Order: sequence, then C-alpha cells, then structure tokens
Amino acid sequence: MSEPWAPGGETAHVDHFAAENLPPKSTWAEIDYTRLPELAALADRINCATELLDKKAAAHPDRVALRDNAVAWSYGALLAQANRIAHVLTEDLGIQPGNRVLLRSGNNPMYAACWFAAMKVGAVAVASMPLLRARELSYMADFARISVALCDSKLAGELNQARANSKYLRDIVCFHDPGADGLEARMAGKPDTFDNVDTAADDVCIIAFTSGTTGQPKACMHFHRDVMAVCLTSCGHTIRPRADDIFTGTPPLAFTYGLGGLLLFPMYAGASVLLLEGYTPESLITAINKHKVTVLFTAPTMYRTLTPLLRETALPSLRLCNSAGEVLPKATWEAWHRATGLTIYDGIGATETLHNFIASRDGDIRPGATGQTVPGYEATVLDESGNTAPPGVIGRLAIRGPTGCRYMASPERQASYVLQGWNLTGDSYLRDEDGYFWYQSRTDDLIVSAGYNISGPEIEAVLLEFPGVADCVVIGCPDARRGQIVKAFVVLQDPGHAGPDLVQALQDHVKATIAPYKYPRAVEFIDGLPRTATGKVQRFALRDRETAAS
Repeated sequence: MSEPWAPGGETAHVDHFAAENLPPKSTWAEIDYTRLPELAALADRINCATELLDKKAAAHPDRVALRDNAVAWSYGALLAQANRIAHVLTEDLGIQPGNRVLLRSGNNPMYAACWFAAMKVGAVAVASMPLLRARELSYMADFARISVALCDSKLAGELNQARANSKYLRDIVCFHDPGADGLEARMAGKPDTFDNVDTAADDVCIIAFTSGTTGQPKACMHFHRDVMAVCLTSCGHTIRPRADDIFTGTPPLAFTYGLGGLLLFPMYAGASVLLLEGYTPESLITAINKHKVTVLFTAPTMYRTLTPLLRETALPSLRLCNSAGEVLPKATWEAWHRATGLTIYDGIGATETLHNFIASRDGDIRPGATGQTVPGYEATVLDESGNTAPPGVIGRLAIRGPTGCRYMASPERQASYVLQGWNLTGDSYLRDEDGYFWYQSRTDDLIVSAGYNISGPEIEAVLLEFPGVADCVVIGCPDARRGQIVKAFVVLQDPGHAGPDLVQALQDHVKATIAPYKYPRAVEFIDGLPRTATGKVQRFALRDRETAAS
C-alpha cells in the first residue's frame, strides 16, 4: 500500500491482512454519507450482526426469521445457532478477528447462521457459489489466504479437492453432517450466548468474488458500515419492507444480490424469509402460495419462465416483485403485469457496490427503464472524455455514494473501475430528461446470462486445455430468454474433427472444470479468429455479427 488505512474507529482486527490489501484510499471512488441523514448517523463502531440479528432477536425473539422446507427458526433460535457457531469458530478453530472464513452452501438456514457467526467473531466472510469447482475454490482460498471453511456436507467434494491443492486451506467443518466432527456435533456443547466483537464500522467483513473480463475473479472488499448502508438505501428507500413480509427468491446467498434481498433486508425489517435451496418454476410457485410469500427476488429469466404458468395458478399473496442481475425487457415487465397485476421493481447493482444503486419503485416505474438513482447515491452518464453526457446521449454509467469499489490487491483493476471518484460499472446507459436510466449494453467483455456474470477469458482458458483446440474466443450472444448466452468460437488443429460429438465433449469439459453455468451453450468451429494488426482478437467483430444475425 502507498498509504496506511485507518478505519473510522480503532480496528478490532488482530489479523490485518484485509486492511493491508485494501487499495490506497486515493484510488477509491468518492464515499459520501451525507446524502441521507440515516447514513450520516451511522456510528464509528458497528458489528452488522449486532444490528441485524441480536437487536432484532431482543425485540421479537419468537417471530419467525428463517424457514425452509424442513425447519422454521425464530429470531431467538437463529441467534442461538449463530452464537454456538461463533464459539466453534473461536474455540475449536482458532478464528481471530480479521481472519477469513470461507462459506460454501446453498440457500438454507445453516448458511445464514454461519454468515452471522462470522460477523459476530469479527471475521471476514468469503462466500462461494455452490457450483464452483475445485480450481476456482483453491484460487479463492489462496488469494484471500483462507485457512477455515464452513461447508454443507453435500458440497464438500470439490472443497476437499481444493484443499489438496491449496497453500492455505486447512480446516473444513461440515454442517448437515451427523458425524462427531460435524458442525452440529461441535455446536452441541457450546453456549447459546456470545459477546460479539466490537468491530469498527470500517473493518472489512466481506470479501465478495465476482467474475471479471481477465480470467481470474475479482475480490471486492466491504465493511460493516457498507452492510448497513445498503440496508438504509437499497432496502429502506426502494423495497421498503414491512415486519409482516415474507421474502423468498432464487439468487444464491453467495451473490451480493441474494445476500441483500434474502438475508440482510428481511433481517433489517424484522421480517421473515423462505430460503429455497432447490427449485423449479413450478415448485417456486407452489412455495410462494404455501408460505404466503409477499416479496419475491429473482431475475428476468425467471419472470419470463413463470409468466405462462400463471394462466393456471395465481399468486395472491405477492405484493412486491424485485428484479436484477440482467436487463429487464419491457416485454417481460408487461407480460408479468398482465398475468399478475403486479409491477416489477427493476434495479442494477454491482458486487463492487454491494447492492443496487439505481432502481425503480412503486409510483416511479417506467417499463423498460432500470429506474432512478437510489436515494443516498448519485448516478450519471459519462461521455468519452469523462464529462457528464446530456440527456438522451449514450455513455458510460458512473455512480458514487456510501459504498464503492475496493478491489483486493488489484491496483490495475481498481484503476480501471474508478475514474475521478466515480465507479464505472461497465454498462452503457442513457439518462432521459426525467432522470430515468435506460440500459443499452455492456462496455466490456463480461457476459451476463440469466443473471450470472460470466468471464469469457476464463472459459477460453479451459477450452484451450482440451486436446486439439488451437485457438478460441468466447463472447455473449443475444438471446430472448437469457439476455445473452455464452458462445465459443473454436479453431481446431484438425478441422476435420469438427462436429456435434466434439461440441458435446467441449461443453462437458467446461462443465467438469469450472461452474457448469459457464459452459458455452453454442459452439461454432471457424478457420481463424478475426484479429487486429497487433494480434488482438476483435471480439467486437464477432459480437456485431451475432447481433446482426439475431
């Protein structure tokens, strides 16, 4: 670091790895807490578990906080579980404030309890998508120097392989494990109370990995203050939940969109959440009606899939529908509105900012537009010179507010994401005369498919490992259902081997090596890749061709 980082309030961390790997503060986007009085009032010492769990459990211990198809935990029960896990982390596993803890699980109550336990002990939670493979997990563990992981037993296989190839990952404790070494057995003798670590508001509490355009994922660092900031802004001013609301949805808790919508926001409101680990469109409808869900978080792809099913089944309990993760087309919004009478609150956020910074809300919705700036944030569109573009002109979306980009140990990426105090999201937008933002396209090579952010270069690296592949490039192609699909253009050493069997083999290779959702749904064999005079692949030429053909 070129300058020391001093948090607001003396740090509680004894392991200073996270602070030492923050980017220099001079390279951060502008952070501003003055746009809302509730942001300005945030204290210099915050433990977000205290705010979101302990205080809510003290106020209404018997109210249901979390449920799935097997259990229903009150706020008091969730608090007791998190406290016992906190004792396991500190007493059995030696976790100290500032240590990183890897969390690996689908959406279930034990995952939520583990997340809160990590906050309570002053650790840094590093969530991993359930579909990630050993290669991706070992990279995360080593980049963030993680020694301890809490994992759902059914997902332990890839994590155990990752440990074998990791320099740092040492202890894996599994829950939903009946064995003597399982987390439940370790929790059994622990107290149901715990004195939360008195963390500084600006102590790092989350490292969120996100796909990038350069192959390896980026690691975004967030503070306890950031967690409360998105509750006060994205939740408090757009979702505006009630204590009697019941949330559910499809985004994984390992995504910051899912973490906010399916854990932080319901807890902030003192509401309840139904966590769904596995679902189909049909079973999602059944679950909404069975549990009288009122707030739904999902992606446009799911809204499109659900809409025709509602000809036979209504959703009478729903009052609020939230969408993010990809562009929400006007046609999707209108079809859902015709089928249900409900509006969809669209929004855009980023892992770099933890949650949404532009969103629509009741009374301020224009179908097809993403929405307006979330109170507490400022958003604009920049032209090629970095100046504010006039209304109606397409440019780069730029935002700033109480949260912002802090890439861990990645100065080049930090410099490319932050410009003159603005976070540049990689999206092209235009803003109309009334302040509504309209999505146009991505400005970089990130593929956004069915709500997943997918790195083309990461897939290319995997395809190039396959015998007989001489060259390849991966792009996103327009798709009516998913927004984009992953398409690979492959150059073979022997073009005579091209055919459906090889397409299937390449797809299976990607699925077996990295997260299956990243596999190319389309593969085209070509004689050579279009390149510039300097040898750089002209991705835009392939994208333009696919767009013209769509």
